[in-house]
Amino acid sequence: MTTTALDRIDIKILNELQQNASLTNVELASRVNLSPSPCLARVRTLEKLGVIDRRIAVLDPAVLGIGVTAFIQVKLERQAQPSLESFTRSIDRLSEVMECYLMTGDSDYLLRVMVSDIDALEDLIVNKLSRITGVSSIRSNLALKRISHKTVLPIDANRPVQVKSCSSASRRLDRPAKQRFDASSQAQIDGGMNLETSRIFDHGTARL
Repeated sequence: MTTTALDRIDIKILNELQQNASLTNVELASRVNLSPSPCLARVRTLEKLGVIDRRIAVLDPAVLGIGVTAFIQVKLERQAQPSLESFTRSIDRLSEVMECYLMTGDSDYLLRVMVSDIDALEDLIVNKLSRITGVSSIRSNLALKRISHKTVLPIDANRPVQVKSCSSASRRLDRPAKQRFDASSQAQIDGGMNLETSRIFDHGTARL
């Protein structure tokens, strides 16, 4: 693994693409004061280094009817490596999970999920998350309103950045096929604002 220094022009390119990834090479070159050919070479180098992971479209969830955001704390029965890996694979199958973090503190994982409504959130918790092997408790809180949301990383063009290059293939995870879940349990909704589900597993039998 090698280390490469990004200069001010590289960082300007990254900041422009973070704001608008649909810029043509000619438009990008003009914004960073380069001619098109060296600008394209720099972009390709940034892609090869893995600094530019991929280019995506950011959609408006409200327009698409995805109106509920919740933060869910998950605790596992044990923190052995096989349990952690199994949970990670299961979470990766759930399209509703936008982000998943391994945490310190009382919970093992913190999830940010987005769904269409409360019923969809209940279905996600009761029929999907709680059925993942090894899950011992689930606590969730609804977000009332999004105050700030950013996708642009804070890169300072006045400070050189050192990056460690690695192949894009080594950074990608194989995503398993989506798993089907069946419904059987009920979740408890408190006042329509806070939802908490705790599950205790006893010899393979779940009890709310």
